[in-house]
Amino acid sequence: MTIELIDIGLNLTHKSFNADRDQVISRVAAVGVNTLILTGTSLRGSQEASALAARFPGRLYATAGVHPHDAKSCTPATIDALRNLASHLQVVAIGECGLDYNRDFSPRDLQDKWFDAQVQLAYELNQPLFLHERDAHARFVEILSRYSDRLSRTVVHCFTGSAGQLDTYLSMGFYIGITGWICDERRGRHLRDLVRRIPLERLMLETDAPFLTPRDLVPQPRSGRNEPAYLPHILRAVAQSMRRPLEEVAASTTAAARAFFALG
Repeated sequence: MTIELIDIGLNLTHKSFNADRDQVISRVAAVGVNTLILTGTSLRGSQEASALAARFPGRLYATAGVHPHDAKSCTPATIDALRNLASHLQVVAIGECGLDYNRDFSPRDLQDKWFDAQVQLAYELNQPLFLHERDAHARFVEILSRYSDRLSRTVVHCFTGSAGQLDTYLSMGFYIGITGWICDERRGRHLRDLVRRIPLERLMLETDAPFLTPRDLVPQPRSGRNEPAYLPHILRAVAQSMRRPLEEVAASTTAAARAFFALG
């Protein structure tokens, strides 16, 4: 069986890939993961992701944004720098941005301010949004609702929330990113039911590597590090949960990602 997959979110500039980054990129083609979208979580990280993606045109792309953990480092100059990065062909979305009221690594008022600024930037540039939300659903929706009739395309990355939250995002027209969290029998069991509520045309797959290694992966990597080469394992879990043929889910999620990020 030949499949083609797109990993819409991974942190390939993370230091855990420093020793074998090119080999990791080479490995994915053998399992049908032909396109990778590298996540920018800070200005520096977004610049590094863009530079790496530029080395592999047509295979690697990047997002440009500031994660809520780093909102405390944001300034107007940061937004200007993200605007400049977004002009590069390999940069296909604004983010990872959003709200994280779980860890509160940045004060909540600063998270709100710079999330709003990045949403405005995506609107200005007509770019998709790649979003993070944790324990901040009501405020997250409140901010996004201000732009509901103006945004291009929006994906809630690494969705792990409730049925009610999922229904809200779907009613707002958002896409949903599913990671190996669905493979975690402790924390992700509810996703196996919820994923069936997601229209296939608005579902996308991601690893969030090097994080969120699927717990049911056999054998487990000795390092514990997740890789984009494990995306087919996530595909199988999603297809089984949706009770749909694997090939159908692969084709649909890949088509959704191509359309969402305007990959052609």
